[in-house]
Amino acid sequence: MDSAALWIVVGLLGQALFSARFIVQWLASERAKRSIVPHLFWYLSIGGGLILLLYALYRRDPVFIIGQGSGLFIYVRNLVLIRREKRQAVEAGASDTAVERAENS
Repeated sequence: MDSAALWIVVGLLGQALFSARFIVQWLASERAKRSIVPHLFWYLSIGGGLILLLYALYRRDPVFIIGQGSGLFIYVRNLVLIRREKRQAVEAGASDTAVERAENS
């Protein structure tokens, strides 16, 4: 396989990952009967976005590079916010438990 064909395969793989996130989001929303965005959506966004960014760099396409590069920042930021929210929930749960123990003493 020559280099150009390999890069087309890489680009198609990135696009497939990137598109899969919409299927994951749609199925999760259908199951929940409300619109939700599962964590896997953001991981697929990062995986597909990184591969597409590599493809865009190979193609030297500045529009595509800017689009994928800025998207990656947003996807990672969403995961940071999700982790922060989980950590705060755990900490709040731990402090609630401590308060309950103190009240019951």
